[in-house]
Amino acid sequence: MDIVVRPNAEEVGVYAAELIAPFAHAGATLGLATGSTPNPTYAELVRHHRENGLSFAGCEAFLLDEYVGLDPANEQSYYSTIRREFTSHIDIKDAKVHSLNGLASDLEAEARDYEARIAAAGGIDVQILGVGTNGHIAFNEPPSALDSRTRMVDLHPVTVADNARFFDDEEQVPRQALTQGVGTIMEARTIVLLATGARKADAVRALIEGPVTPACPASALQHHPRTTVVLDEAAAAKLTR
Repeated sequence: MDIVVRPNAEEVGVYAAELIAPFAHAGATLGLATGSTPNPTYAELVRHHRENGLSFAGCEAFLLDEYVGLDPANEQSYYSTIRREFTSHIDIKDAKVHSLNGLASDLEAEARDYEARIAAAGGIDVQILGVGTNGHIAFNEPPSALDSRTRMVDLHPVTVADNARFFDDEEQVPRQALTQGVGTIMEARTIVLLATGARKADAVRALIEGPVTPACPASALQHHPRTTVVLDEAAAAKLTR
């Protein structure tokens, strides 16, 4: 695991975009995270596309997760969010941006199908990740089995509270989601995890310096051969080594 510390969230985005840009040039399969943390990275990749001709036309992309019961047209669905924040501003075909369907009549079948679609695309070449304040990656809440696969999960109250800022009030936040599993994420060839802000400092310390344990699903990344963790100074503040 490589650790990189930059001064602030914007510089984290600049650094992460430089890591990811070569994968776009190669027409890679991208794993995309949603939430506020990756947005500076996406903004920088969009800038490279507009100003430097970085093309995503040969890429395919898979989202990490989706709320159960939320229509894709809802502005808070991750289907809509990734298009609003990133993919509608670059030259990737919309049909190549794959999302889990939180309205599927059979959620277990939807999860199995998503795994099959990732495999059919040849797997994820580079996965962008964030980390929750309780150590979750995607929606793998603690404790999550470190070999877990794509499935439906109940969201932890901490996650619901953290995500309430994207909704009018906390009661509107869905309580369940479909998510790629920790084991699924670990199969990505390269992982770039981003964390910014003082609220993430405890989770960052646990994922980097703590034991590998289902109590901190992100700690599984200690065993991934090609993971880079990009932090701002606030998120890195509690690291001791």
